[in-house]
Amino acid sequence: MTTATETRFANPVTLPLKGYTPRHFLLAVEGGIATVTLNRPERKNPLTFDSYRELTDFFRACAFDDEVKTVVVTGAGGNFSSGGDVFEIIGPLVEMDTKGLTAFTRMTGDLVKAMRGCPQPVVAAVEGICAGAGAIMAMASDIRIAATGAKVAFLFNKVGLAGCDMGACAILPRIIGQARASELLYTGRFMTAEEGERWGFFSRIVAPAAVLGEAQTLAREITAGPTYANTMTKRMLAMEWAMSVEEAIEAEAVAQALCMTTQDFARAFHAFANKKKPVFEGN
Repeated sequence: MTTATETRFANPVTLPLKGYTPRHFLLAVEGGIATVTLNRPERKNPLTFDSYRELTDFFRACAFDDEVKTVVVTGAGGNFSSGGDVFEIIGPLVEMDTKGLTAFTRMTGDLVKAMRGCPQPVVAAVEGICAGAGAIMAMASDIRIAATGAKVAFLFNKVGLAGCDMGACAILPRIIGQARASELLYTGRFMTAEEGERWGFFSRIVAPAAVLGEAQTLAREITAGPTYANTMTKRMLAMEWAMSVEEAIEAEAVAQALCMTTQDFARAFHAFANKKKPVFEGN
């Protein structure tokens, strides 16, 4: 018997992503930037079994689409995401056995793995409520920009669960520090945009009307850069968590040598020699 967590889509994510129409979020691909919009504004954009799976498939498909250079994630209607839908996810979980629950928690973790594993930098434009699994999606992004008044909460202990959900205990302390992460995970309280910026969770705070535009402007800047080198930077940022400094220096030596074999590296040199701005082509 197929459970909700095992369902696959009748229309799986297809390439190129520019031609793909998602069922559970909005997608716009333009100028090398894929903008993902969580789109259930009447409920503050909660996630469901299906949206978890389709988002995971989307981020995995990004690895195979050379046209997409950067991903922006946002929410519709003035909020990022309220997390897992209370009635469509939490209600059914109460009725599941251990096997079904483990399948679910592994499925949700797969979304974080897919976001961290996709080669493109991911920029989150966070407005309004960003809670539970929504906070995790923001956390799993490479860069986060906040709107004034944005609030982030890892609410798991509010529903009787541990804070160790979807990689929170591994990733959040690396962003804001062990003590601050512990406070948020033990209490489930909201972190304000100002706290988030001060602690390093957010890069900056802008007006709500400007947050998506700011994220897309940053995405355009990244997209204009050397694609292979940016991919290598993301990979090294992830891999070096588990390395000693000596191992990291060696890994970066190999990574940088590979980048020096690209045409973009040569283009940058010739542009500099001719006092021009380099135009990177991604190879």
